[in-house]
Amino acid sequence: MNLKFLPYLLCILPVAANATMPYRSELIRDLSDEGSANDSESFARERRFYIGGGYNFSMWQNGADELVSVVGKNTSSFEGSIGVRVYDTFRLEANYYKLKADWDAFSISGNTLFVNAIFDARIDSAYRLFHKQVLVPYVGFGAGMSSNSVNNNVTMENKVSPVLSALVGVGIEMGDRFTLDLGYRYLFMSSPKFSVIENFTPSANQLRIGARVNF
Repeated sequence: MNLKFLPYLLCILPVAANATMPYRSELIRDLSDEGSANDSESFARERRFYIGGGYNFSMWQNGADELVSVVGKNTSSFEGSIGVRVYDTFRLEANYYKLKADWDAFSISGNTLFVNAIFDARIDSAYRLFHKQVLVPYVGFGAGMSSNSVNNNVTMENKVSPVLSALVGVGIEMGDRFTLDLGYRYLFMSSPKFSVIENFTPSANQLRIGARVNF
């Protein structure tokens, strides 16, 4: 058997092996990128927590019973929140709202605390591959308690009332650390049982503008 070409072949093999290594490493990197594109916690791992604050404009709804009717007015207040991202598309937050509600017959003020569950409509693969999604719509709901006081010589039986809310809005992401928040909330409060009107359950349509800092 003629083996005179064997030394040449042994010299060529390392060169050929080295030539294939860039392709193999590129393939591994591509597969890794593909996996990260389908990772539901990619952004959440980088920015797990956030704090936020904002302005709240509330339009309080009218109410009536068999004898009395009350006309709701508009009020302004503020709120703050601290939250955690469980996944890129789901977050939980504690939300404090300084309640101010006004009707023609009386007004109430209070300290309200919600626990909100919020679903972000993040376009998973496109976001994680290109990092270009700016507008992130969201929906959510909340539940909590409100400790209230009333004025104008009106009394109420329940000074602490359960509250519920429904949320919808859009986050405008200015990089991965800062988000401008534009939203709407419907707020419903279990009846505090006012002395001037029976079975009146305060509710409001609220417009919200605020900001979140991600860290």
